[in-house]
Amino acid sequence: MIETSLTDMKLKVIFSLFIILAGLNLNAQYTETINSNRPGQSQGAFAVGTNVVQLESGAYFGGDEHAGFRTTTDIWGIDYQLKYGLFFESLEVSLTGAFESQNMTSAFLGSTGETTIANFKSNTIGAKYLIFDPYKTLEEKKPNLYSYYANQKFDWKKLIPAVSIYAGANFAFGDNPYLYRGERKFSPKAAIITQNNWGRWVLVINLIGDKLSEDYPAYTGIVTLTHAVTPNFAVFGEYQGIKNDIYADDIVRAGGAYLVGKNLQFDLSGLLNFKDTPSRWQVAAGISYRLDLHSFDEFLEESNEGNKRRQRSEKLSREKKNKEENENGGF
Repeated sequence: MIETSLTDMKLKVIFSLFIILAGLNLNAQYTETINSNRPGQSQGAFAVGTNVVQLESGAYFGGDEHAGFRTTTDIWGIDYQLKYGLFFESLEVSLTGAFESQNMTSAFLGSTGETTIANFKSNTIGAKYLIFDPYKTLEEKKPNLYSYYANQKFDWKKLIPAVSIYAGANFAFGDNPYLYRGERKFSPKAAIITQNNWGRWVLVINLIGDKLSEDYPAYTGIVTLTHAVTPNFAVFGEYQGIKNDIYADDIVRAGGAYLVGKNLQFDLSGLLNFKDTPSRWQVAAGISYRLDLHSFDEFLEESNEGNKRRQRSEKLSREKKNKEENENGGF
């Protein structure tokens, strides 16, 4: 028991130090189309942008079957995430949660019983901060005019990801059946988030410490790979590993999302796991909508990406001005 406690304490200290040491820099990137976390469970490294309000929500249903307890559970729920870009490009605040209903049927010694619970399974308020953006900070590789072979070499800098940190607080009210015995209604949550953009491919990794002040903290790793098949349609695959003394699991998800315009996205996904205590399946459908009140981009003067974005914005401004002048007959 003492050894387990010391191990948990070491993990908490290491995780906290990593979070503190990471928060030393700042950069960000506003996107011209909606940047949604759905339909996966991971967070991307980039914030939504200043004065952008974004809602991501969906409905899901599925089932759990526990071979040891001989229970079958029908599940349905609604999850949601409300995000807002606050103060500057690199900061995002969010409210994330889910309301879930479970109808569990148990079979024991020839008799059956049924139990139904429904409540908010989770609610977390938090903030995400982009501390490093390689697309701004690192210089773009320039062609070598004297060596063909030098131009064909792999650019190792492409492996350097954007990095964000996340800190939040879980909260619950009333007699919530999703809290285990002795669990407090408020607990901290923290995460390190990385993101690589490789053309039509995006790799996101989340390392999460949840309920860190509780007797049974959870440590989760999520790896999400997304591929844009077309400018409007993308597919994804995801692995999630959960380490916890109460519930541990390995989960895979897959699905797709379709973009309608710049501010609206629909998605469809499903999940499975690899054990029977319990075995799980689930399907989900959702929507993401962005209210874009973003008025300007923050550019870094010595940034290749910043220069491109500045030129693009200046071009759009000129085109808009010319269009207005033509509509007004040149006056």
